Amino acid sequence: MLITHPCVVSLVWTLSDAQGQTLDELSDPVEFFYGGDDLLPKLEEALADQSPGFETELHLEPEQGFGDYDPALVCFESRSLLPEPIEVGMQFDGLPEGAATPGMPAQAIYTITEIYPDHVVLDGNHPLAGIALRLKVKVHAVREATEDETAARSVDEGAVSLLHAAPGSPHLH
Repeated sequence: MLITHPCVVSLVWTLSDAQGQTLDELSDPVEFFYGGDDLLPKLEEALADQSPGFETELHLEPEQGFGDYDPALVCFESRSLLPEPIEVGMQFDGLPEGAATPGMPAQAIYTITEIYPDHVVLDGNHPLAGIALRLKVKVHAVREATEDETAARSVDEGAVSLLHAAPGSPHLH
């Protein structure tokens, strides 16, 4: 079966930065919805009309990956707004209730980057924002998408996705 929208592709990959440092590795095949919300557009473009066994290496500039780093997405919030215990690298879906920084996107995932006695630094940028990336990928299998996957535009495999990443996590998700 060729990779065409909508279908599900089973991939393995190694994601590294421009200097070759490995950032993420999927050594066991993981399924992704092709033509939806699971994969970056440049990867989908490379996979179009390919079949199992296809391998490629992509260079992704920040705008093709996770965007440029935006310092306006960094804010200081009172430490008392967050549940204890906290540590650098923890993530929150949206700002905590009572946050005082105006204009910050409510839907962003915020990562604690620094902790001080009275406040924390929260970063709403994607952890890979501003980084040029190299992606070596291999297609293991291709199958038809189910009706549920097509409606959701995603495969629910424990929320693994090349569109979302958590620092310190062994996989992008």
